[in-house]
Amino acid sequence: MRIDLVADGLLDRRRFNAWRKEKRQAVHSAVGKVMRASGRDMVTRVRDDMRRGFSRTSPALLRSVRAKVYDAKSNQLPALWVGSKIPWLGVHERGKVIRGRMLIPLLPAHQRIGRKAFARLVDDLRRANLTAFVKRHGKLILMAHSTPESSRVLSRFRRAERERRGVRRLTRGEAIPIAVLVSNVTLKKRFDLQQSVRAELPRLTASLRVILKRL
Repeated sequence: MRIDLVADGLLDRRRFNAWRKEKRQAVHSAVGKVMRASGRDMVTRVRDDMRRGFSRTSPALLRSVRAKVYDAKSNQLPALWVGSKIPWLGVHERGKVIRGRMLIPLLPAHQRIGRKAFARLVDDLRRANLTAFVKRHGKLILMAHSTPESSRVLSRFRRAERERRGVRRLTRGEAIPIAVLVSNVTLKKRFDLQQSVRAELPRLTASLRVILKRL
């Protein structure tokens, strides 16, 4: 007796390979989709943590935290990245002591001035012989004389001095503090990106299990 075996359905190698490729693509697509949704939740959690940690956060700083899914290569499982491209943001995530002689601007609360802009301002005042260091309570304070020519650039520092003294006006022409000289600065840890991401991992894992069971 002669028996002929015919491969059909998934027993057919070509059909099996096609099915396996289709299955792999479906898994790849599903995992990428779940990671994108989970990445948005992770970014929201990190941004909320940053709002709590910083006394004031700019919208641009919060928007710098993003999630990206790398799924261009079909032969590799997708990978999820959450972070920021701002290089100095990691200092506020870990905390750090910066050592060295530095001038810290004495501005009104929640106001900032760029490092280069402040350096130009101090240099211009120094060239005009309008600055001098004085010692107050064991600290070296950089003072600047307010003149008609320097009044505009010193307006924010004059406002800060009025707030510190609790007065509405300062004496015309008097020297005002614009910076304090320090030997080190301690930057506190403001937020924990890794902890925020880890807190969302169980939800990501659960979502992956649900969608993979459907395939």
